[in-house]
Amino acid sequence: MDKAVVLAHILRSKGKSTVVGGELPVSVISSNKYIAGAQGTEDDWSSVDEAIHTALSAENRAVVLVGAEGSGKTTALKNMVVDWAKGQRLQSFSHVFYFQFGELNSLQGAFSLETLLQRHHSHTPASVHPLLQEPEGVLFLFDGLSEYEHSLDPSVHTLCSDPSQEASVSCLVASLLHGSLLKGAAFVVATRPTESLKFLSGYHVVEVLGFLKPQREAYFNSFFTDPATAKKALAHMERTVGFYGFSTAPRFCWTVCSVYKSVLDSGAELPETLTQVFVEILVHLLRTLSLGKASSRELVLALGRMASRCSLGPCSGSAKEQMDSFGLQQFGTSVDVFLESDGRVLSFHTRLIQEFILAICLFLDKSAYEGLEKRLEQHRKGSEFLDFFLSGLSEPLQRRPLEILLGEFNSEQIEDFKSWFKSSSKATLQGFRKDEHHRCFHLLHQAQNDSLVKEIITSPLRIAMSYRDMSLQDIVALNYVITCLGEMETLNLYHTQNFREEAAQVLALAMSLSHVINLSHSSLSTGAVSHLASALSRGFTQELNLSNSEFCDEKLKILCSGLKDCKLHNLNLRACRLTEASCEDLASVLSSNTSKLRLLEISFNEIGDEGFSKLCRALHGPHCKLEELQIQHCNLSAASMKALSAALCSVQSPLRKVNLTQNHIGDSGVEILVESLKHQHCKLQSLNVFDNEFSGACCPHVKEALTSEHCSLTELDLSVNDVGQEGALQLCQALSRPGCPVEKLSLTRCELTVPVFKELGSVLKSGTCRLKSLAVGLNKVGDGGVKHLWDALAHPGCLLEELDVEMTGLTDACVEDLCAAIRASRTLKSVELRNNLMTDASVPALVQVMQDSPNVLEMVLKYNDFSEDVFEMMDTCDRIRY
Repeated sequence: MDKAVVLAHILRSKGKSTVVGGELPVSVISSNKYIAGAQGTEDDWSSVDEAIHTALSAENRAVVLVGAEGSGKTTALKNMVVDWAKGQRLQSFSHVFYFQFGELNSLQGAFSLETLLQRHHSHTPASVHPLLQEPEGVLFLFDGLSEYEHSLDPSVHTLCSDPSQEASVSCLVASLLHGSLLKGAAFVVATRPTESLKFLSGYHVVEVLGFLKPQREAYFNSFFTDPATAKKALAHMERTVGFYGFSTAPRFCWTVCSVYKSVLDSGAELPETLTQVFVEILVHLLRTLSLGKASSRELVLALGRMASRCSLGPCSGSAKEQMDSFGLQQFGTSVDVFLESDGRVLSFHTRLIQEFILAICLFLDKSAYEGLEKRLEQHRKGSEFLDFFLSGLSEPLQRRPLEILLGEFNSEQIEDFKSWFKSSSKATLQGFRKDEHHRCFHLLHQAQNDSLVKEIITSPLRIAMSYRDMSLQDIVALNYVITCLGEMETLNLYHTQNFREEAAQVLALAMSLSHVINLSHSSLSTGAVSHLASALSRGFTQELNLSNSEFCDEKLKILCSGLKDCKLHNLNLRACRLTEASCEDLASVLSSNTSKLRLLEISFNEIGDEGFSKLCRALHGPHCKLEELQIQHCNLSAASMKALSAALCSVQSPLRKVNLTQNHIGDSGVEILVESLKHQHCKLQSLNVFDNEFSGACCPHVKEALTSEHCSLTELDLSVNDVGQEGALQLCQALSRPGCPVEKLSLTRCELTVPVFKELGSVLKSGTCRLKSLAVGLNKVGDGGVKHLWDALAHPGCLLEELDVEMTGLTDACVEDLCAAIRASRTLKSVELRNNLMTDASVPALVQVMQDSPNVLEMVLKYNDFSEDVFEMMDTCDRIRY
């Protein structure tokens, strides 16, 4: 095989470069512009050439090259032939044969492999029999499988193995690719994603990702001679259309560079949307053809008829014989700038230009008008961007350059589209399908009309569903919508994985305009945190939720740089893997004279005593505005309670609520803490020491604090501690004192006894007790113990609104007293009775008392011993939860 002849043949230019068709592969290769695409991810990629050669050196030398339209697959295959013919690579192969599936479609009749090779490759030796005896030295390159009209399913062919045996071309191709013919040869098959891939089992798949950021930079720098212009063009593309998947395609980059160069040379503004890019493309092409207005309009309408047929039909192209029916025959070679041919079938250079021309024609064609919505629905399945383009073209400023060349668009169709768009968008945004919301935002972004956004989204503060894991184009569209609205109540990004710098940079303005940002259960890169911090510092966000996110001390330090000078009131850092090291940064924020933080949630982090003490010192500062501190399960002990107590006693500290659930402060810690309640400057109103490993021994100190002159505590949770009978009785003495401020008390699972319940009943009836909420569940005192509380509820001096007696051992025997208490109570609103032992026998009376007592808003009966037989009866009262 004469390599010089092969090289000359492959480098022989066929056709010409066009704005939408892209630069010809041989031109790219010959001018040393060839920059291979990439396989894998942006963090772990190799060139397509390297990936193919690695695969071909493996035992199974069969490779499928999969990539989107214009991603560089054909260029990669032809570059392989060039490298082989120049003696640079693939020298283990004696022969390399390049086929295009589109050309194979047109071959009729029977061939042997020998005659097929000789007919299709003029440089093939007169006798190919010797080379076919050594198949290990033969490499076949097949390009464009997605355009192949025949099946590769081996079950529909009688596969052959003899190179001299005649068969149909489809049978020869299937036999080659399935390894029965010329066994041992190597294959590379290039294709767009297609169903036919399922028949190529055992092939090594190489994904062509086109140009990632480094390749795009190199390409733009090679296209524009001026580095500043190249940088400006690339930055603009990445900001406006670079977030679409097809923007990684070398062909699209060629198109954008060509358009941008033309626009920049004319001194005009670069396009802002995909629609505007394609307006520029079509204007450029029409001006190149130099047709009159009437001829240009007729050409576009004819192309539109073809685009409609391609969109509705099973194939992406049309046979040449159909050109007359579209009205294209009169334009001769002018159609070449829009269409390409494989010899038998004509198709648009790209699906995007096909859909764009179809969109124009839906607005341009004044004949056979059926209604825009119906036409749009017909083409929806075969057109991904049709509604995008319609939305953009519906705006006068965006379509004006085309109207100058083609004449005015049909106003009736445009108004029809706008009417449909407004009504469908409003209906979409009332639903809860995230993908439909995104589609609506994309259409608004294409229209570039601020007033249209405000007209459609009349209640912007209600858009609060989770927009997690958005693509970059979704983020761009959402950011545009929020920017137009000027504010967002809740930007809900709950459960967003891999929130990277690029996405956060695009969304930064939207974040700054959001009152609440929810990023709980998310994963943010360090770069993303920087943009979040910047958005907080210049925006009006008041609440940020980062709970259960993959955070760390390093990222918190970056975040804190934006927290010192922002309007944030609530910060949730629950379970963010923070340590003592983070406390210095948080303390710095709390001490800042510009910080407005009112609530800090840092539960379930390994803060420890040292870290917590640092935070407490910040609470002394004159600028600290923190009113609520949630610090559950942070490995605290009594050692840090002195620091907290000192902060509470400070005249500067505004702390009103502290939650220390599931720490280990013990008796000594509680004693230190409650001592501060007696101080004249302590403003604490809520204290939660749930499960803190203390006993009733500290209750005399609690009693003393609660009855002190300056105590302002209205909520106290001592649950899941060994308070016991003696400790609880001490508390009862405090509650009965006229000055005790406690209105909400939780003693769940505190080893309480019947005497304690009796004393609690007396306290509630005393007329001096302020308790409105009492939780004493998980203390097994039975009907006899809880009866004292039923009696108290019936007393006119009792103020209880909420009572929780979950899992106290209640049976059907208590129901009469319970019902009497409910009927007599003037204040009760909620009673919690779950996990007890009541049966079906109790249900009629419970349902009746709830129907008779509209003031009781809720009775919870879950997990009692009820059968399904009484469910229907309980359903008659919607205030019963069972």
